[in-house]
Amino acid sequence: MYAVIKTGGKQYKVAAGDKIKVEQLPADIGAEVTIDQVLAVGSGDQISVGEPLVAGATVSATVLSQGRHDKVRIFKMRRRKHYQKRQGHRQNYTELFVSRIASPIGEVTAQAPANQE
Repeated sequence: MYAVIKTGGKQYKVAAGDKIKVEQLPADIGAEVTIDQVLAVGSGDQISVGEPLVAGATVSATVLSQGRHDKVRIFKMRRRKHYQKRQGHRQNYTELFVSRIASPIGEVTAQAPANQE
């Protein structure tokens, strides 16, 4: 069973037991997060697409870590004008472990990972 969720302005296709990195969420490490913005749920040949959200569908996840992505380097230059600008950016993220997907189609759960990093 899989679900398409929306968080942080982005969409993610997740299944129970997946680890995903999403835009930073205000939650402590080890906290349980419930995402109720589920756009679609599928299981085998069954699929339920919301208009825009699937009614009664939720995805539960556990916060594994908070961190920052690798640096993205921005370099701007105007040729022959003696102009160069260098800039860097590191985006914050929250790593989630998807533990449960519940919907009208059905429900599936996964055990937490043994070694949380």
